[in-house]
Amino acid sequence: MSSRLSFDIPPLAGVVPKIDPAASSKPALLLDRDGVLNLDTGYVRRYRDFRWMPGAIETLIAFSRANWHICVVTNQSGIARGKYTEEDVERLHADITYDVTTAGARIDAFYYCPYHAESSIDRYRFVDHPDRKPNPGMLIKALRDCGAYTARSVMVGDKVSDLEAGRRAGVMALHFRSQGRLDDFLAESLSKQGAFWNDALSDNARRNDNIMI
Repeated sequence: MSSRLSFDIPPLAGVVPKIDPAASSKPALLLDRDGVLNLDTGYVRRYRDFRWMPGAIETLIAFSRANWHICVVTNQSGIARGKYTEEDVERLHADITYDVTTAGARIDAFYYCPYHAESSIDRYRFVDHPDRKPNPGMLIKALRDCGAYTARSVMVGDKVSDLEAGRRAGVMALHFRSQGRLDDFLAESLSKQGAFWNDALSDNARRNDNIMI
């Protein structure tokens, strides 16, 4: 599964704030899936149709080594539309996890929303489900489950709905337009957030947590 991957460590590694492993609360990196972790070719069902976004594996390595929580939060209306099943999604996520682990990185959890207002399947038909982005339900669950430091967490998405969900969940929202490398995008974006991370330093110091830059 991992033969087509490159595990080079990007400049991003020098930009991501490093978190003390003993910190009582750590920030989370929340990632949309299609269009961020992988090329969005439309209703990706199987691993053989999955193509890593350039720089995605390197991004996961950098944030794993910096001791962040890492979660994927993804709308999967293909389930509601009958194009694939929840079992297909979970199988694909297991294959993604294999690649990530092989690279020496991790994803702590996957969250997906199978609901859609126009579903042809009764159990998945739901108007404005709280987990479906732009609603923040999935993000809030992820932050709560890992005990994340919400105010210093980051959501990366390629759609306006991702950004709105991030803002409503109380995290920094970054718009990746599915062009270029994900690691380069984050290195540039985070390097512009000096005041944000300086505030994080002072906030964490007051809470006896440590960010090591």
